[in-house]
Amino acid sequence: MLMSPLSGLLASFQEHYDDLLQFLTRRMSDRQRAADVAQETYLKLVKIDEQAVPVLHARSFIFRVASNLAIDTLRRDQRLSANFADSEAAAEVACPAPAPEAVLLASERLQMLDEALLQLSPNARQALLLNRVEGLTQAQIAQQLGVSESMVAKYIGQALRHCRDWLKHNHD
Repeated sequence: MLMSPLSGLLASFQEHYDDLLQFLTRRMSDRQRAADVAQETYLKLVKIDEQAVPVLHARSFIFRVASNLAIDTLRRDQRLSANFADSEAAAEVACPAPAPEAVLLASERLQMLDEALLQLSPNARQALLLNRVEGLTQAQIAQQLGVSESMVAKYIGQALRHCRDWLKHNHD
C-alpha cells in the first residue's frame, strides 16, 4: 500500500522535531510535557494541512503553533494546581474542639450553675438533676423522693427559676 507523501508542513515538522522538542523542553521544564505538546502541535498541523492553508515559513510557523500550545498547557496546569490547592484548603477540617474562649466561658457558666444548685433545697436540686441529667420522668422522681408528682413539678420549676435568675444576676 502506498503512503501519500507528507506535505511540506508535516515534512518540516519531522525535519525539525528534535529542535522543537528541545525548545519545548526548555519552555516547559519537563521533557514528557514537552513531548505531549509536540504531539498536540503535530495534530494541529494535520488539521491546518487539511485546510490547505498556505504557509510561507514552515519552521517559524511550527514553532509559533508549538509555543502557543505550550502557553495554553502551562496556563491550564496553573489553573488546575490553583483549583487543587483550593480544594485541599477546603478539605482541611477545622478542629472540632470548641475554641479556648468558649471553653473558658462554658466553664465559668458551669461554676455559676454549681453555685446556684448549692443554694437550692436538697429535694429541688435532686429533682432537677434527676430530670435534666438522668432523664427520669416526674413519676419516677416522685417515687424515688417519696413525694407527689405535683411536688416534683414544683421542685423542678423552682430550681429552673432560681438557676435562671442566678445566672442573669451574676452574669451581667
